[in-house]
Amino acid sequence: MSFFSDLDQVFVLLQHWIAGLFPVWLQPVVATILGVIAIVAAFPGIFAVTTVLERKGLGRIQNRLGPNRVGPLGILQPVADGIKSLTKEDIVPLSADAVVHFLAPVVLVVAVFLGFAVLPIGRNMVLADLDGGLLFFFAIGASTELSIFMAGWSSRNKYSLLGAMRAVAQMISYEVPLLLSSVVVVMITGSLSTVKIVEAQGGFTGVLPHWYVFTPWGFAGFALFTVAALAETNRSPFDLPEGESELVAGYFTEYSGFKFALFFLGEYLGMFSIAGFAITLFLGGWGAPFSFLGFVPSWAWFFLKLLGAIAFFIWLRGTLPRLRQDQLMNFAWKFMLPMALLNLLVAGAWRFMGEGWLRWVIAIVILIGAYVLLGRTLMRKQKLGARSYRYAD
Repeated sequence: MSFFSDLDQVFVLLQHWIAGLFPVWLQPVVATILGVIAIVAAFPGIFAVTTVLERKGLGRIQNRLGPNRVGPLGILQPVADGIKSLTKEDIVPLSADAVVHFLAPVVLVVAVFLGFAVLPIGRNMVLADLDGGLLFFFAIGASTELSIFMAGWSSRNKYSLLGAMRAVAQMISYEVPLLLSSVVVVMITGSLSTVKIVEAQGGFTGVLPHWYVFTPWGFAGFALFTVAALAETNRSPFDLPEGESELVAGYFTEYSGFKFALFFLGEYLGMFSIAGFAITLFLGGWGAPFSFLGFVPSWAWFFLKLLGAIAFFIWLRGTLPRLRQDQLMNFAWKFMLPMALLNLLVAGAWRFMGEGWLRWVIAIVILIGAYVLLGRTLMRKQKLGARSYRYAD
């Protein structure tokens, strides 16, 4: 067991060994810097791999080839894209606010990186174990809305401004159910610390884990969180702020070169961050899915779950069509918000009803009844009919 324990803590031991080479008063600072370097190196690396996997996955879904020219099977495509972004001319419109135009992508990437600070990537592997880690994550995440508005407003372009306003309206609308779906976890755990939330899901019944997603309120919260996360990160089918058919490219229409690459990086890092947070809240964080797999390093489970979440996001992008703006807003305020509020009541009842099958029945009946009722109410007002296509003569 010593070998598996050392393998589980290999990065922690390496960090302590390197920090131990410095004076005692400097060791905490060095340890923090090493943690920051690890985050800055790991997640952009995952971003590079994800771009290839996504393009190949979408190509497979759409019955075409993905990148296959640069390197074996196209795996060096991210390197070519990075070189192109670094060497491409940086064009700034004459009427743009140059300072704000430059700061917008920088603010976005910095804010997203800060969100990783409170994510427990493995056992004893969290950069900042804050008592209010959940509040810190959402507070930092809210600053991404500011960076997007900065990009649209500073460009002095109507398409960019409209895309930014769409994005801000969408992100604010879906941030409400995103927060409320997380509150149920805080209610049950009794803590805002991400580390304690993961530890609360660490037990097993037989071989099955005590993950919150395996409870009625946890499954509903996870589903609501996932949908809201897609909208928060502007992923399909909620990618209206970047609608190329009417907005060219949305809030980054006037961006090129490395600034555009920073927006691209920030969007994917935001997806990784919020997926990692969903894993922390509902999927046991770095915990193993079965008791007999506990010997696998905790950090490996976190990244395997993250890879599964990324594959799910890619699958949705290649499968679902884009929503209309009115459908998107109606869904947020007329379905997501009532379901999230009702889930709070279900979680409270679950907490105080004690053990037994009765609370399972009551929670499931309430949630399914609300889902059917709200869904039928929304669909009744849509007046959907057969789709017809018209072509110009």
